[in-house]
Formats: sequence, structure tokens, C-alpha cells
Amino acid sequence: MDKTYQPQITEKKIYQMWEEGGYFTPKIDPKKKPYTILLPLPNANDPLHMGHTLFTVEDILTRYHRMLGDPTLWLPGGDHAGIETQFVFEKELAKQGKSRFDFDRDTLYKMIVDFTEKNREINKKELRIIGFSLDWTRYHYSLESEILKTVFNTFRKLHQDKLVYRGERIVNYCTHCGTAFSNLEVRYKEKTDYLYYLDYGILKIATTRPETIFADVAVAVNPKDKRFQKLVGQEAIIPLINKKIPIITDEAIDIDFGTGALKVTPAHDQVDFEIGQRNHLEIVKIIDRDGRMINLPKEYLGLTVDQARKAVLKDLEEKKKLLKTEPLKHTVGACYRCGTIIEPLTMPQWYIKTKPLAKPAIEAVKKGKTKIVPKKRFEKMYFDWMENIQDWNISRQIVWGPRIPAWYCLDCHPQIIINFIDKNGKQTSGEYRELKKKFSFTEIKKGLQQLTAPVEVNYSLEEKSCQKCHGKNILQETDTFDTWFLSGQWPLTTLGFPDRQDFKYFYPTSVLDTLWDILFFWVARMMMLGIYVAGDVPFKVIHLHARVVDEHGQKMSKSRGNVISPVEMINKYGADALRMSLTMGVSPGSDVALSEDKIRAMRNFANKVWNAARFVLTYPNQSESKIIPMNPNKDDKWILEETNKTVKRVTMLLNRYRFDLAAETIYHFFWHTFCDKYLEMSKKRRDEAQPTLLYVLDTSLRLLHPFMPFITEEIWQKLPKKTKEPIIISTWPK
Repeated sequence: MDKTYQPQITEKKIYQMWEEGGYFTPKIDPKKKPYTILLPLPNANDPLHMGHTLFTVEDILTRYHRMLGDPTLWLPGGDHAGIETQFVFEKELAKQGKSRFDFDRDTLYKMIVDFTEKNREINKKELRIIGFSLDWTRYHYSLESEILKTVFNTFRKLHQDKLVYRGERIVNYCTHCGTAFSNLEVRYKEKTDYLYYLDYGILKIATTRPETIFADVAVAVNPKDKRFQKLVGQEAIIPLINKKIPIITDEAIDIDFGTGALKVTPAHDQVDFEIGQRNHLEIVKIIDRDGRMINLPKEYLGLTVDQARKAVLKDLEEKKKLLKTEPLKHTVGACYRCGTIIEPLTMPQWYIKTKPLAKPAIEAVKKGKTKIVPKKRFEKMYFDWMENIQDWNISRQIVWGPRIPAWYCLDCHPQIIINFIDKNGKQTSGEYRELKKKFSFTEIKKGLQQLTAPVEVNYSLEEKSCQKCHGKNILQETDTFDTWFLSGQWPLTTLGFPDRQDFKYFYPTSVLDTLWDILFFWVARMMMLGIYVAGDVPFKVIHLHARVVDEHGQKMSKSRGNVISPVEMINKYGADALRMSLTMGVSPGSDVALSEDKIRAMRNFANKVWNAARFVLTYPNQSESKIIPMNPNKDDKWILEETNKTVKRVTMLLNRYRFDLAAETIYHFFWHTFCDKYLEMSKKRRDEAQPTLLYVLDTSLRLLHPFMPFITEEIWQKLPKKTKEPIIISTWPK
């Protein structure tokens, strides 16, 4: 053996041997119970980050169960990642002085395809570098045709069961990214603004958004507020336009905020929208999807929201309708991708009724069909969210992703608004009834970017002629599916629901391991859709692993500049060292304070393993027959007892998902019990102790293999054995 272990030389060679030997691919055996894990699919928009390396716990489970003799499948995949990928791609366009508006829909889509294909290959290479024993023969990508077929069928089934509907609601809209986001995707931050007190005739109101006064349809007060009881039923007057609006009551009004009277703007505020729905109020829209003012006096038309606010305040002050201004600290929603302040807009979207889907998913956890680990912290969180779940907006106004399979007839509904790029490359927008006077349907369809259809319009879920008028001028919905709608069906689509043998054998999967912060984004949605579509839970255990932070406890992010590249650390210290650093001392659901010092310490442990193996394996006259102790003395008996205790403890801890304690147990046993004590004891009676040394080394390598697969495989191949069967398919010690 070489004097030093050189992971940079051995790791690639070993992984290639594993993959080419087919050791990652399980054989379907009806007599055996399978063990299945699906890799949380990395986004196809960027190289891997340190958080992906935490999937080491899945590799530990995979290698452990493979050694137990279970038909073990760890299935890899890649996610097209919708808005996240388009956002990353648009940043690349910006570097070239371009934007998404410079291209028609099809061209932009093809450009993103090329971009993602390049990064997907990088992802695969890096997963191999980390040592993940994934069954690459079963790799899937979220935009594969068979996967989309299942996704579309699920949508149609939901629609048939009246669990999908098109509705006009208030949404969290980012005017920069050009799409709506769910509540889960909005990041709230504290901001200092102003509270403006305005004269509304017979009463005064306070608002943070004076620019939206033109969309007011009422003033609301709390029914318990005695100050306004005589005014209820009368009319307030919107300043600048002198429009009369009713004064109503609603219990949502906070008596102690501002004047106690709230201007109601259903089109541009979530609370106001709900008040409007309860009181059957009109919806007046004055901000478009570009964040510019519409449907209001011409002096404000086309202004941005900030520009309109300044102009309106100036005019209110001149008219003496601005009574006073107070500083106000409050929280505002921002886009989780680009940081732009979210604009609440009312628009037609596609929704899933989630309460009927959530009920069986709640029961499955309560009855123990699916267990959440760690239970104490995350089970309550799961129940709280699922029991208060809101309908799920699955519409996204982006190009990248599968379009919702619905078609609209333009002949029946010429008022549909269409945005497209004409043959001269010019952005054109308007109602179809006007556009068709200048452009053919073929031209419009070819350059289509986005359409906006009113809620009342009829639609079809099949691309055929209009059932009502038999017209051929039909256009598909331009909204794409929320990424989580696709990935929420991942256990079904990757295993081939309903007919493929993989689905029949490997579903439900054994464990879903992921980061706790997507418990609702992804895990709960897989639970709902898995039970709804397949009639059974998608996984038996939900294991929520830790989150990587820096040595100061800050979440790693490129914007903070505290990111540690996993590949860079592997090139420097080896994959085994990085894997151990993310396992040792890391309890489930906690934060991993990762530093280069910790990775370096685990590299030192790898060197300790290598040096101990050299001590044992360079002894002359070795043979396989001498690997079993025949006449142990008291020192031998002691180390054999300690070895058996370690096997039992590590096995028990792995079965309980305590990878941290299992890693610590084998670490301390090998370094302190075996190396520091027994190796020293054996030096004076080396020939007699050699079989015991070999036995303990053999057992230790198998215990260490799930954690440190490369170095254990390299040493294993040097043990005195008749066969050179790799450690990856050896048996777990008993």
C-alpha cells in the first residue's frame, strides 16, 4: 500500500468500477421486500451546492440496505425548475444586454432547453463525484414525455372530479419575473414606509397606498366601532376624482389602526379582496402586469407604482386632501427569487381544491402509514399547515415549463387579450377582435407569447375544434404548471404509474429524505397527489435532514458570499472527508455549521483509517484463513466484544435515522478503541493478534462503508480474500 491515501486518484476509478459493474441497479425479486428512495431532484439551472451533499444520508441508507440484501433502489432525476431556471437564464441574457422580451415563446423555450441540458450533465457528474450510488439506468427528467403524460392525466382527473377550477383571485405577482407566486414563495421583510391620512368627505381614512385610491369601491369600518355607526350606509368621496363609494362594515377592520376606517381596494390587496368577496363589491383594476397604472385619469396613465404614488401625493397635497403623514414600520412581501416587492393583482388563474386532498394525507400520518422524522418538531408543523390549507394556485405566467392543457376558442371569445411578436419582430398586444383585422390566426399563433382570457370564457381540455361553434381558431392556455405540481407527482411518474413493473414493485417508496424547509412545497403535495392518484401513500417515512449554514450560523447563499463549493472541497480533501463532515455531529432537522476546518479534520480521520489498514495489511504471510481469530487472549476478546457492541449500536442507530450518532460511534471505535489501544496492544504479539486485527479491520470497513465508501472500497480490495467481490455488495456485519 502507498504511504498516503490519494482520493484524487482512486475515487473516479472506484466509482467507474461500481457503475460499470451494475452494482447500483437492483434486481426485482418478488420474494424480497424492496427498499426505495427517490433523490430530491436537483434543479437543472446551476451546479450543485453544499445542500445537495446532505443527500449523503440517503446514500448511507442505500448502501446499508444494499448490504442487508434488500433489493435497493435509489432513483436519480433532474427538475426543469420552472421560474427558478427561467430566472437564472434571464440573468445570463442580461449579461448579453438582452431580455426575454427579445424572443418569441418557442425560441426562448429552445434556448432554455439548451441551457438546462448543459447544467443537467454537470449535475450528474457532480453527483458521481460525491459518491452517490444512484441507479443511473433509471434516471428521469421532469419534462420527459411519459412523465408529462401522467401529469396531464392527473390534471384532467382533478378537473373531472371538480377539484380544478379557473377563478379570478388576488395573487402575489412579481412584475420583474412576470409571474404569480404562491404564499409559500413570498419572502416577507420589514420596511419603513408612511401612513397617509386622507380626507374622504364625511370621514378620514389612513392608507399606505395612496396611488390605489382610484380602485377603491368602498370604505369599511368595524361593526363594533361606535365612532362610525351613524355613517354606515352613507357615502364617502374619493379625492381627486370625487367618486362616491359606500361606507360598509366588516369584522376584519382593525379599530386601532389609523383612523379605524379602511379604503377597500379588492383588485390590489388580499384583505380588501376578501372583504370585497364577502360584500359582493366590484373589482376595479388600475395596475397591470408590468407594474404600470391603467384605467385611471390620464395624468397617471403608464406611470410605475412608485411614480404614481409621488404624483398622487403631490396632487392630494395641492387639493388639501392629504391631512398628515406618519412613519410606519411594517412587513411587505418580496419575490423570493429577485427581491422585487410583490404586487397583489387580481387575475384569472387555475386552482386545485386542496382541502379534499389534504384530509386523507393528514389521516395517513395520524394513523402511522407515513411517519415523520423527527416527529416532535415536524409532525405538528405538518398538521398545522395541512389543516389550514388554502386552494393551490398552479398557474405560472412563464415560458419555461409544460403549458396547462386547456384551449380557448377565439371565434367565440374575441375579447381575449393576446400578446405576440409579429413577423417584423415587434411586440403587439390587444383583443383578438382587433388583431385579426391586421394579422392572420397563423401569424398570431406563431408569435404567441401570452394570452389573457376572462374567467367566464369556455375552454376545452383537448386540442380539438370548438365544441360550440366548431371553429378552428383555438389557442392553448399560455400559463405553465407550477413546478411543484410536476414534482409533486415524482413518485408516480418516475416509477411508471400505473402499469410499469417498477411502480408495482417499488411503490410506495421506503423513505423520502429532504430538507425541512420544503415540507409544504413538495412533501405534503406528494402526499396529497400520491394518495389521490394511486390510492396509497408515496413513502412510508419522511426524514427531514439538516440545513447547511456557515460557521456563524448563516444560511449559505451566493449573495452572502459564504458558499463552500462541494466539488472544490472534494478536490482538496476527498469525498469521504466531506461526507463525514456533513454527518458527524449533525442531528436531523438541525443546522450544519460547516467549515473547512471540520472537513480537514475528517480528512485526518480518513488518513487514520488508511494508516491503520497499512499496519494490518503490510504484515507478511497473510492469508484468508487467518482472518478469523482462533485462540484469542484477553486483549483479543476485549476488542472482539467492543467490535460486536459497535456493530449492534451502529445498526440500531441507522434503523433510527441517527446517522450522526452512528458516524460518531464508528469514528470513536476505530480511532480510539481500535487504533489507540488495540493496535498498540498487538505490537508485542503481532503474529497471534494478526487474525484479530484482520477481523476488526474487515468489520470496521463494512461499518464505515455507507459513510466513507471510497476509502473503504480501496482498502477492501487489498484484504486477503479468495474473491475480490467489492465492498459495495458485501454483507452487513452481524
